[in-house]
Amino acid sequence: MSDYILSSAAAAQLIPDGSTVVTAGFIGIGFAEHLAKAIERRFLEEGHPRDLSLVYAAGQGDGQMKGLNHFGHEGLVQRVVGGHWGLAPSLGKLALDNKIEAYNLPQGVICHLFRDIAAGKKGTLTHVGLDTFVDPRYEGGKINDISQENLIELVEIMGEEQLFYKGFSIDIALLRGTTADHKGNISMEREALPLEALAIAQAVRNSGGKVIVQVERITDQHQLTPDRVRIPGILVDHVVVSPAEDHLQTFSEPFNPAYCGDIRVSENSTSSMPLDARKVIGRRALMELRKGSVVNLGIGMPETVAQVAAEEGRLSEFTLTVEPGGIGGQPASGLSFGAVTNAHAIIDQPAQFDFYDGGGLDQAFLGLAETCPEGHVNVSRFGNKLAGAGGFINITQNTGDLYFLGTFTSGRQTLEIEEHNLKIISNGAIRKFRQSVQQITFNGEAAIRNGQSVMFITERAVFRLTPEGLKLIEIAPGIDLQRDILDQMDFRPIIDDDLDMMDPRLFHDGPMNLDHRGSMPIKHMRNLFRNMLHAQDEHLETHRVLASPAA
Repeated sequence: MSDYILSSAAAAQLIPDGSTVVTAGFIGIGFAEHLAKAIERRFLEEGHPRDLSLVYAAGQGDGQMKGLNHFGHEGLVQRVVGGHWGLAPSLGKLALDNKIEAYNLPQGVICHLFRDIAAGKKGTLTHVGLDTFVDPRYEGGKINDISQENLIELVEIMGEEQLFYKGFSIDIALLRGTTADHKGNISMEREALPLEALAIAQAVRNSGGKVIVQVERITDQHQLTPDRVRIPGILVDHVVVSPAEDHLQTFSEPFNPAYCGDIRVSENSTSSMPLDARKVIGRRALMELRKGSVVNLGIGMPETVAQVAAEEGRLSEFTLTVEPGGIGGQPASGLSFGAVTNAHAIIDQPAQFDFYDGGGLDQAFLGLAETCPEGHVNVSRFGNKLAGAGGFINITQNTGDLYFLGTFTSGRQTLEIEEHNLKIISNGAIRKFRQSVQQITFNGEAAIRNGQSVMFITERAVFRLTPEGLKLIEIAPGIDLQRDILDQMDFRPIIDDDLDMMDPRLFHDGPMNLDHRGSMPIKHMRNLFRNMLHAQDEHLETHRVLASPAA
């Protein structure tokens, strides 16, 4: 047993220089923080291990010091292949400074790659990534100039283009669970998600590597039924018992029993959000949600959709999902994103992406960082800021109805909301509606070819993607079309005579009562909007020109 149960320092000694190391985790959920700290400590004291190849699927970190940031030292890693980089800025800096080879691949593809490596396959064949920066005809997922190896090949199968992501051998897995018995069987009864732990353990075992699992506790024999064991002991080489401070359920909560199904929480317990731009956007997105839909919510702004749905008592009308495996219930926000309260089911992350990639989602609500006339969206790369794609590419390429959510400008903007009207006091310093995007994370032209419906929702305007380009379809009451919208864009959107007003209930500090039309009939709302437009005399001619067929 002394060879099986190790200290974190002893486990760190098992990692050879130049080895390929894989970590599991989603932000802070399921990440082996105690092991990562021990590896960092050994490197700083001894200079080893060094020149590691680090591979991971989802973003793992708190954007400061935790998670994969422990690997962000020059010399410790030589190559990093990751799905999301924004939460590990120490690694991102090494990549942007050309200190390491660096690649950004879709999160779901990396999950499936683990599973395919476990099955002895040469790699993963998929359509995911076509026509984006991952496509070898664009950037091939390479982040910097020193990343020369081509990890992806464009191939044709049965007359259709596909991408082949090459497999590789894995030496070390750093995983996490709740309880280990003396045969190495790992249960996850206090974890919020099982993630891709099983696929990684199988891949590493079948590669001839070592699987090291961080746990809370050791038991002689599991008292749970065998189906609760998420990593069988035949795959586990060593376990490390972690102190509580390095084994938080998420990076913002030590333990929430609602995340692992120990308790259920009343939907009425959700506190009301303040009426601001985020809430307006969440409310407008909620209006697009259809009863019975299976839905994905992305991180950031889309999180507000779940909060607003709970406020309005509508969570039970559709099924929300999140890419690491949660189905149903209410997704958590912030550094607990990925966890789910009152989940109907929680499945492995590779299985969730099977469902997503196959078109199982009805609707998806994602973040909006920047777009352009063609409707391309960039959420992954902004000059010297490296965010990464995460599951964005998997989701946006395989969902019929897409909604991109974000404030109209980036940076600090000041708004006033009163009497069902929106007033812009000051705009953010960075424009989101640009002539061209810095990187194509989502290809709008490909979406049109594939028959997808695409909408862009902000606090002051709503756009729809058409074959001719981005079309402005709604503006908020109280907004000046020229000053607040057109002057804040690098290009002129399509504007037709059917330009409408956003529902005034979005700007009311109280329940929207979406089950009925409220006290303001839609015909009266539109007449009020027409009067508002015609009152803007100084901009009326501009509006007429833009609304003409020639424009």
